[in-house]
Amino acid sequence: MKVRMVSLEDGITSCGFRKMAAFVAGLNADTQACYVTTNRYRGIRNALFGGLGSGGDLNDDEVDEVAQELAGADLLGFSSMTGYADLTHRIISRVRLLNPSIYMIWGGIHPIINPEDAITADVDAICTGEGEFAFAELFESLQRGRDDTTVKNFWFKHGDEVIRNHFLPLMTAQEMETLPFPLYREKEKIYRTGQGFDDIGLGDYVANDGLSYTTLWSIGCPFHCTYCGNTKFIANDAKYKRIRHPSARYIVDQIKDARRRFPHLSQVSFHDDSFMAIGYDQLEEFAVLWKEELDIPFAVYGVIPNYVKQDKFELLTWAGMNRIRMGIQSGSEHILDFYKRPSPPEKIRAAGKVIGNFAPKYHLPPAYDLIVDNPVETRQDVIDTLQVIYDMPRPYTLFIYSLKVIPNTELERLIKERGIEVDKIDSSFFVIPPRIGNLLLYVLCLVKPPPWLWKRLLRHVRASTEPQRLYPRIGLVLRTLYLARRALAHFRRMDFSIFPGWTGYVFWRLGLVGLWHRRFNPRLPRPERPARRYQPGRPTLTVVPAGPMQAADESPRSAVGDESGR
Repeated sequence: MKVRMVSLEDGITSCGFRKMAAFVAGLNADTQACYVTTNRYRGIRNALFGGLGSGGDLNDDEVDEVAQELAGADLLGFSSMTGYADLTHRIISRVRLLNPSIYMIWGGIHPIINPEDAITADVDAICTGEGEFAFAELFESLQRGRDDTTVKNFWFKHGDEVIRNHFLPLMTAQEMETLPFPLYREKEKIYRTGQGFDDIGLGDYVANDGLSYTTLWSIGCPFHCTYCGNTKFIANDAKYKRIRHPSARYIVDQIKDARRRFPHLSQVSFHDDSFMAIGYDQLEEFAVLWKEELDIPFAVYGVIPNYVKQDKFELLTWAGMNRIRMGIQSGSEHILDFYKRPSPPEKIRAAGKVIGNFAPKYHLPPAYDLIVDNPVETRQDVIDTLQVIYDMPRPYTLFIYSLKVIPNTELERLIKERGIEVDKIDSSFFVIPPRIGNLLLYVLCLVKPPPWLWKRLLRHVRASTEPQRLYPRIGLVLRTLYLARRALAHFRRMDFSIFPGWTGYVFWRLGLVGLWHRRFNPRLPRPERPARRYQPGRPTLTVVPAGPMQAADESPRSAVGDESGR
């Protein structure tokens, strides 16, 4: 059977899609992963003007060109987030016109979060849960010529009827261990305007991610933030609050497998929703294997303030962790309660103190996520957020997102109840209105004003709903300086994880990246193992109790970005 798996997003990172494509390729030899990118890669213009995160678009001729090539398959599996749903609808409709008999499935985050919209596309089925084992069952039925509409984790169209099936149990840690490594370079194509689908090459990977490899080790989040798509996953199965992951050996071998194909990979970014919630024993096993067999820097995204612990940071920093990204979202108790995010300002400040022990000597400046332009915020809420950021140990950088709403989240319900209009997730979340409150965040990334000046500046802050003057030119200057400072901090460490393009590759070819990491970047001595709390020999599965604990780049299910709730 000729199977084509199709990813629609900015760039070609696609962590979840790569895992699914590898699984399907294991079932069927004639399988290819096809990437349809909109704003193709990161770049200076996109960084300055917020070009990424807008959902992208293709014109009608481009949609037709994509569909013409895909229509020759026997089975198409689409994967997209909500921001790319409209484009996915258009391509599916065009493919159906070209080949009415083709079997089409839509999976990925959007059909899970908003199945009512996805099922209106001209598809045969949508996947509403974890896809691997469900697809294997459906694929076997299709090969045998059966029209099996009882497969769980799927909704099916049967004439005018929609068959809504229930969910399979979530994969266990042991089952995750059996999955193939993500597809990487093999059996991959990319759409190029005017050329159709072409083989993905080294240049595409370097243009997209520089020297970095992006992956996930764990799945699950113990929090239930109103803006996050994870709330839908938890509504489908409450066990999604548990942190599940394969062994440390599995994830280290995955990175080694990718580096065999691309030796230039010199840094890894983990985009887990809650990496730090993994138990110390599993992190220790991971750290030892990483240090002994890889010994390259790695970044941890999705850090939750509640799980920032000195001992875990020491262990991971010794292994190679050189950067973290933590979700703050707001410094206002009122807004954090509105988000149902149990990381109050005192926990954020406490986490900042721990992180400050490692930056800047051992870590690059940490990145903190913030959500701005919330119409529920008062002037005091904005000031409270600014004050928390002002108090955080320096240096740091900020990922500032304009609030967007994902369908079927609790945030959408709360916003509708208040009769407020907020942009949907398919509009760019990087376009930040240059009002005083937002511009002060960029100022704080550059310099800490003295207290007397800071108090004066705060007098000019207004809530986003209040009439106020905008300063686009000042905003462009501040954002440019902010990005330049961030780039300089990475360049001084020879860390090219945020630099797409050939510059980092040239430095790697000259041997400077590895030399700098081994000789010039400070290395933390191995810490002593804590004698408290942790018991050796616990199972690989880490279970986090559902209680008061935590929550988008470019995953990531978050209402502020990638639909993941960091």
